[in-house]
Amino acid sequence: MRRSLASVVVGAACLLTVSGLIARDVVPVPDELDRMVQKEGEAFIKAGGADGLSIAVVRDGKARFFNFGTKVHGKAQPPDKNTVYEIGSISKTFTSLLLAHALIEKKAAASDDMRRYLPGSYPNLEYQGTPVTLQNLAATTSALPDNLPDLNAVFKNADPKKALPIAAGMLERYSNQAFFEDLHKASLIDKPGTAPRHSNVAAALLGNIVEKIYGKPYDDLLAQYIEKPLGMQSGVSKARLSQAPTGYTGDGSVAPAFNAPYLRAAGGLRYSSADMARYITAQLDATDLAIKLTQQPVWGDVDSQAIGFNWVLAKTVDSQRHLSHSGGTFGFASFMDLYPDAHYGIVFLVNRSGPMTQGQLQTMSERIQQDVFGEPAAVTALGQALKQGGYKDVDATVKHVRQTHPELHLSEAYVNAWGYRLLQGGRANDAVGVLEYNTVHYPKSWNAYDSFAEGLEATGDIKRSIANYRRSLELNPENAHGKERLAKLEKPGESGK
Repeated sequence: MRRSLASVVVGAACLLTVSGLIARDVVPVPDELDRMVQKEGEAFIKAGGADGLSIAVVRDGKARFFNFGTKVHGKAQPPDKNTVYEIGSISKTFTSLLLAHALIEKKAAASDDMRRYLPGSYPNLEYQGTPVTLQNLAATTSALPDNLPDLNAVFKNADPKKALPIAAGMLERYSNQAFFEDLHKASLIDKPGTAPRHSNVAAALLGNIVEKIYGKPYDDLLAQYIEKPLGMQSGVSKARLSQAPTGYTGDGSVAPAFNAPYLRAAGGLRYSSADMARYITAQLDATDLAIKLTQQPVWGDVDSQAIGFNWVLAKTVDSQRHLSHSGGTFGFASFMDLYPDAHYGIVFLVNRSGPMTQGQLQTMSERIQQDVFGEPAAVTALGQALKQGGYKDVDATVKHVRQTHPELHLSEAYVNAWGYRLLQGGRANDAVGVLEYNTVHYPKSWNAYDSFAEGLEATGDIKRSIANYRRSLELNPENAHGKERLAKLEKPGESGK
């Protein structure tokens, strides 16, 4: 089954200096990076991915800007590096950075029970005696519900064309007071710290908590600790709305603006690609202790999957650090990739938000990164060795290649995606060898067995396919794909090898 994780210090004296960290605007010299970004951006707009797209690339401290399409459908109003987009959940990384400053300044501790900073008593916000900590809020492991108020009923019962305006109006009118009142009725889904889950509630609480810690409004803290030191324009100023494009839903309908004050810390910030280039530069340099803290793994293991302070953390196939985040509102989507070891980062901002938009931006980012930097030597060596061996013993081949390329890192997600590329390319037998590797190295992963079973099914090895679907369901009884395939394969009369 295709699956990936994505689908979570001192004060003023140590703030980043503007001269040292602001990405310099340069006149780009045509090179492979420029050509690749231009090609991908033009193709994305031509394919109808969005009406407008702005990209900022930072490489070796220099920023380059690329803009495509239009700010308003049907009109010749091209975006530029100062066009302001809603960045959605990437806002959460800003809020987590404010918390990191508070932790470095020792104004709070990561292990603090979040209820210490809330108005009133919330005995309901613990799970079998385990409270939600500040670290849980920043690491997406709070187990809090995703949204308050719950808008599911709106989207379920309202006319699809009216649902978004209704929801937008509800969020705009929803006050902080109403939020904290509804919080009394909320409950935790699981034990805090167990697993990452998207939660706008957690990020909204974190925004309120940093206000409580500092005794200052969120907007002021944002300006003091992030925007002014980095030379960014305000992410909350209504004066910048004149620079914003029209946002559109996935089907191209005009979307309502995201204007929910209580969710500003979770997804309500607006920035241009010029602003985001400065943010990327600071994140890549990470000379500030607060930024460095946000990039440390809090949940999980970077060898497989991990979360920092709202950053998704991973290793590339050649063991380089990789941070990412994405965001979406009613009419905008965003995606950001950071590769600190390569001194490279990229952000995509579009005025379209459909079910697949963030994934499409991620795919575009991956293609650009791979084409610009080329295939790592370890991957080339592994591919040659597997071809020579006919993919018969992937595990032994990997061990052999690592003797000369110890940097070779094969995460579960990387191997899973690799296996599916082989399947889609009509190489089912080779895919089986690759997907089996994950069952050996990630034996507790239900998804590894589900994918291996799917590969076996494609080769016609029904008996082994059934056995691996069963193993996947033992590990995760809620695996809908496994249930569906098993029900079909076990029908009376179904035969296989």
